Amino acid sequence: MNITTFRAFKSRNYRLYFAGQSVSLIGTWMQRTAVSWVVYMLTHSTFMLGVTLFATQFPSFLLSLFGGVVSDRYDRYKVLLTTQVLSLLQALTLAILILLGHYNVWVIISLGVLLGTINAFDVPARQSLVYNMVEHKEDLSNAVALNSSMVNLSRIIGPAIAGFVLEKLGNGMCFLLNAASFVAVIISLLCMRLPAYVAKPHSTKVLGDLKEGISYLRRTPSIGSVVAMLAIMSLLVLPFSTLLPVYAKVIFKGNATTFGLIDSFIGLGALSGAFFLASLKPGSDLRRILFINTLIFGGGLILFSHETYFPLALAFATMSGFGMMSQTTISNTIIQTTADPAMRGRVISFFAMSFFGMQPIGSLLIGFLSKYIGTPATLLSEGVCAIIIAITFSYFVRKHQLKEKDRDLLEQQPEETVRV
Repeated sequence: MNITTFRAFKSRNYRLYFAGQSVSLIGTWMQRTAVSWVVYMLTHSTFMLGVTLFATQFPSFLLSLFGGVVSDRYDRYKVLLTTQVLSLLQALTLAILILLGHYNVWVIISLGVLLGTINAFDVPARQSLVYNMVEHKEDLSNAVALNSSMVNLSRIIGPAIAGFVLEKLGNGMCFLLNAASFVAVIISLLCMRLPAYVAKPHSTKVLGDLKEGISYLRRTPSIGSVVAMLAIMSLLVLPFSTLLPVYAKVIFKGNATTFGLIDSFIGLGALSGAFFLASLKPGSDLRRILFINTLIFGGGLILFSHETYFPLALAFATMSGFGMMSQTTISNTIIQTTADPAMRGRVISFFAMSFFGMQPIGSLLIGFLSKYIGTPATLLSEGVCAIIIAITFSYFVRKHQLKEKDRDLLEQQPEETVRV
């Protein structure tokens, strides 16, 4: 790493955003870890773990397109501030119910649905607003990679803290600390100095905006192909995290701390991957890096799936996390740097729908499959799927590039004939 790895920090608004989100995301990962652990302790069911993740993320699948329209039609700053306040209230409600003991698995799932609904509007607004926070647009790709490093640093810290808090202070404290963490990001937003929002007239209705976004994605294959790959990975591979409590409790005969360690080492690998992407020089072949890192991701899952020696399993978990990082970071970078500014919110909503929307469906599938073939075999299958997807994606990218070259040659041919 060098100073160029952090060049987006030259922008004051982005520094504030990074600081506030860093605190908030630690709380978010604490809550995610605590929810998985509490649900598994209540039900001892991998299927219910899948149902819980489905309930939290499926609303994003249903509503993220509308969230993208809202982000493009209204003041993204105010939309983001509103979603952060609502997220704080959701976390506080969950904390109070857990502390008072008035909860069951269906209460947790219901509040997960509420959080998923909020996130459907939060993600497009938050990701789109990063463009406005960065003063020098050549630093935008670096900002996106640093965002990923922030997410994964919190993924290391959050589960580790959660494991300790779950054992020493109880379930409710994890949720209460998450609620408190939202204060940091709200303060950071209030301290920003962004350009005044200028409302634009809208000649089309909401459904018209949705159709326009779909049409834009179809005629922009450089974005559409990456979104399609992310959707398939989110359906078949990324839900591997659903199975981690089983590894912690059953395979490694551990407890909440064991679960937190596994999640933290995946986060350590992902953080390393994020810093690697942040250090790339402008003009790097992102699609080639995506292909290689997806192979690493699949290989890590395959090696982890049947490993029973815990230290070696943590090494494979780190390898998986490194490869996994490219799925979201490169997809987001391509969208942020190539999408039309007027379409950015809607295009990001497709990104959110692919990432957050397909995972809950995949979680149900993975949870169901693991009941019949076992957890290690299911994770092994996910690793194989990652490798197949990477090879298939690489084939279609090369095929598309060859078509573009042929088209360019045909366009140049008449001009060359005239010269002869």
